[in-house]
Amino acid sequence: MTYYSFRVDTPVSLVMTGKFIAPSPEWKHMQRVLLEFELFVQTRGTLYMARGKERYALHEGDFLLMPPGAVQFGYRESDCSFYWLHFSVQDGYRSVEGNSEYEPGVLTIPDKGTLRSPDKLIVMMKQLQDSVRSYREQTLNNYLTTGILCELYNQLFFVQNQSGKKLKQRQLYNDIVDYIKWNRQENMKVSQLAEHFGYNAKHLSFLFSEIAGIPLKQFMLQEKMDAAKSLLTDTNQSIKEIAEQLGYSDSHQFMHSFKRMTGLTPTDYRNAYANRLLFYR
Repeated sequence: MTYYSFRVDTPVSLVMTGKFIAPSPEWKHMQRVLLEFELFVQTRGTLYMARGKERYALHEGDFLLMPPGAVQFGYRESDCSFYWLHFSVQDGYRSVEGNSEYEPGVLTIPDKGTLRSPDKLIVMMKQLQDSVRSYREQTLNNYLTTGILCELYNQLFFVQNQSGKKLKQRQLYNDIVDYIKWNRQENMKVSQLAEHFGYNAKHLSFLFSEIAGIPLKQFMLQEKMDAAKSLLTDTNQSIKEIAEQLGYSDSHQFMHSFKRMTGLTPTDYRNAYANRLLFYR
């Protein structure tokens, strides 16, 4: 796997960003030569993208990073949607095979991967789009873009960089996180999660918080709220529909939880970042 390494002591430069929605199932990405980095974050369907002889199939929650000079083109038709982000780096970049050791001020990101919390990244990209449309302030947009890349990096490598943690404990952490994400439509309790993994509830919470740094119950609620933020900014679903999708039998309970976690009502949050940039070709 190819990794791209670049410094972020000073922010990267945003070139352009947006969300793309395929106009028909027959759509296929154009061929072009990239002048800067491009990041794709897949939100629906499958994107079939090529770079030279390399073929990629991006599914929901996947990302793809292509470097300057890449000849990119779609190799298959698809009905899909994704966020995209073009940016340039100040001091050049290095291509390396395999991840390198952690270095302060440097991000090393693979060309393709699966996000641990795609909802969080989607919300950040939506906030960037809102900033582009609302303010057109390049410095702000550069820092928001850098924040997106730092979030992506930390989603991939946060657990790996926790020194002194046993491999088995990290594996359990990853399994718990994945299980919560795949079952966030359920009104799940810590005791049910512990039963599924064969642990005492208190012991499981202790093991999880050692890695994550937050209690398991708080993480479960945080995941629901991250999903809610994504649905509020990325879809036109009603508050009631979003509440039901996240396992709430009562939309008022959902609204109360959301405001307690964010300080805003779901409607206020949606309106705060209403200026998205949609592209259809």
